[in-house]
Amino acid sequence: MASRRRTLLLLTLLFAAALAAWAAWWHTVGRHYESTDNAYVAGNLVEVTPQVAGTVIAIGADDTDRVQAGQMLVRLDAADAQVALDQAEAELARAVREARTLYANNLTLQANVRVREAELQRAEEGLARRASLAEKGMVTREDYENARATAAAARASLVAAREQLAANRTLTDRVRLEEHPNVLRAAARVREAFLALKRVEIPAPVGGYVARRSVQVGQRVAPGAPLMAIVPLEQLWVDANFKEVQLREMRIGQPVRLSADLYGSKVEYHGRVAGLAAGTGGAFALLPPQNATGNWIKVVQRLPVRISLDAEQLRKHPLRIGLSMKAEVEIRDASGQQLASAPRTDPAYATQAFAAPATEAEARVRAIIAAHR
Repeated sequence: MASRRRTLLLLTLLFAAALAAWAAWWHTVGRHYESTDNAYVAGNLVEVTPQVAGTVIAIGADDTDRVQAGQMLVRLDAADAQVALDQAEAELARAVREARTLYANNLTLQANVRVREAELQRAEEGLARRASLAEKGMVTREDYENARATAAAARASLVAAREQLAANRTLTDRVRLEEHPNVLRAAARVREAFLALKRVEIPAPVGGYVARRSVQVGQRVAPGAPLMAIVPLEQLWVDANFKEVQLREMRIGQPVRLSADLYGSKVEYHGRVAGLAAGTGGAFALLPPQNATGNWIKVVQRLPVRISLDAEQLRKHPLRIGLSMKAEVEIRDASGQQLASAPRTDPAYATQAFAAPATEAEARVRAIIAAHR
């Protein structure tokens, strides 16, 4: 009996010691961490879509291939686009020559005005002479009337010549040849046709890995149709869904330890809380829970928390979108913010893959204007 009491006492002491140790650990360490296994790798899924319609004649990358930003992914038949560009360039050349003719006509019309002014002066002088002679009876009435009609005709011709000059000047005054509206309209068509020709080759907007290729050779595609997607695996993050009761002390910038089911506990990732979502997952669902619709049940909600990952660790141990993760956030320092306080000053994402054709189109337009002016 005494041995049994000693055993029970020993077990009680051991249980009390374990409970005290756990309480001490929780007070000093455990309460400063929040963890969840409801976390998944997320990233950008960049859709590749055409800007012009056409028939696919070549595909430059397949699923799982690595591509660089600007690399050709899909090529469309360029025959129609080339014909349209040739027509637009011919129209621009004609517009430049017609505009140049307008400027040259100013000199011709000015000379015509001077001729008409001389004719009017000569006709008025002849009329004055005949008027003085008619008073002395030295010319017939018919000669005087003819001289007066000639002066009136010369005066009308001068008015018409001046109007023609004024009308032509309204098409050319205060504007250079390359800025003439007709030239600008034709130049815009050349740019449009040139860009359409360049866009038959569809480049990769960003570098990454090809996924979900659906386009096939010979397929007729329309602008905006999804052809494939690119996943930049160096731009991944983790969306960890924490219960609302775990968010009291969670702040932006807090350190996070993560592990992926892909590698197990041997690989530990280090990240930071990048931001907390503006609503729970259920709030943005197609049918959000609402008591008025009868689909509401009181449950603990989860809020997505974005966690940024260390780029160097991602290079050493690549992840994939959708992989399961475990996340543990250290909430010891709760002095940060729960929501971002200022908007971004720089674009979150950008690409230069589509910038070159616009520059080339402008150079093409200037060359055509210089050649025909």
